[in-house]
Amino acid sequence: MANLSLSNNPLVNYARNSREELKKVSWPTRKQIIRDTLVVISISVAMGAFFALADKLFEIGFRQILG
Repeated sequence: MANLSLSNNPLVNYARNSREELKKVSWPTRKQIIRDTLVVISISVAMGAFFALADKLFEIGFRQILG
């Protein structure tokens, strides 16, 4: 008959080890998450505007050259 001890079960050991590691994580505060999210959104909007402007300028430039 197979040994059904939970202490030898690799899946149970993995879950226990994962739980212990998660206790060691330094989780960000709500304020940090909001600040970082706003930074990411701001940079994304700025990059989008930059590439839209660059695209428009290239379009105008190519029309002048080819037109």
